[in-house]
Amino acid sequence: MKIAISTDQGFVSSHFGRCAAYTIVEVEGTKIVNTEEIVNPGHYPGFLPEYLSEKGVNTIICGGMGHRAQSLFRAKGIDTIVGVVGSVEEVIRKFASGELEQGESLCEHGHGEAHGNRECRHGKRKDEKEGGFDAQT
Repeated sequence: MKIAISTDQGFVSSHFGRCAAYTIVEVEGTKIVNTEEIVNPGHYPGFLPEYLSEKGVNTIICGGMGHRAQSLFRAKGIDTIVGVVGSVEEVIRKFASGELEQGESLCEHGHGEAHGNRECRHGKRKDEKEGGFDAQT
């Protein structure tokens, strides 16, 4: 099984599509087989479900994700676990041992700028262009 964790500076990102990177973890039973971090390749509707599906990802772990994005992942056969906070290392350990719990999504579109690591930040990143993420940067 492969999981993708939205990652910002070693912690689970509050918004799946706008994180800096994804930590891709391969788990067999309770054993962690491989871990790699990849830079976020872009954020626009439908791209990440296809991209991560092609990488063999079965499950997404993040702080928050909109309902539409969750349905796009479901259509690709990818489960989503939202409402997760903490260090990526701790989350990997909890997932592998079956202790990871899902919570409420920390991302609700249209609720503005977040404050701190527990809420979604919808302000534009410096590498983002009007209308979507610039995958070229």
